[in-house]
Amino acid sequence: MKKMQNTSKWNALECALLTMLAACLLVGAAALKKQDQLQQKMIRLHVVANSDSDRDQALKLQVRDKVLAFTERTMRASADRAAANAALQTYLPVIERMAEETLRENGCWDSVEVRLEPTEFPLKAYNGFRLPAGEYMALRVLIGEAAGQNWWCVVYPPLCMTAAADVQETGIACGMEQEELKLMQEAGEEYQIRFRCVELWEQLRQWLHK
Repeated sequence: MKKMQNTSKWNALECALLTMLAACLLVGAAALKKQDQLQQKMIRLHVVANSDSDRDQALKLQVRDKVLAFTERTMRASADRAAANAALQTYLPVIERMAEETLRENGCWDSVEVRLEPTEFPLKAYNGFRLPAGEYMALRVLIGEAAGQNWWCVVYPPLCMTAAADVQETGIACGMEQEELKLMQEAGEEYQIRFRCVELWEQLRQWLHK
């Protein structure tokens, strides 16, 4: 009898866990669809320092500021991500030269490589918005050995230098929809659950495609 009771308890627990997993996957699938749409409308920024020394990290931030000031001006002229992507392709040599000049002005002779390529990003919180983990098209600025801590943000829409109150306006001007902006700006426990479900679903999807 005791064995049957234990079995019954385990069955109930297994059912509860499966139900929770199913609910999480459903929430994650719905949110993942929105996330995929979000990723198709954004270009992220990824600046990687030569090393973790104080000097290299400070140089990384100076390069970041130069790149952001440039993309803040140029990206606002792009009507959508395709236009922004095309513009950035033509600007890659300009951005690379700008980054090198910033280093040289500070007595650093490290090389710089600038790429525009798909890149995996972790969940990140910024001023007024958050972005789920996943693969995004990214403008990558690799300094020297690119072995130091990195810095992540967004170049299109140009949100990194946008005040929190202006995120909606900037996003809509660049073709984003209210549902996508809502996903970025959700807060609290519901946001945490939804983004965690997105991460689990993304991991499952990647595992299935191995």
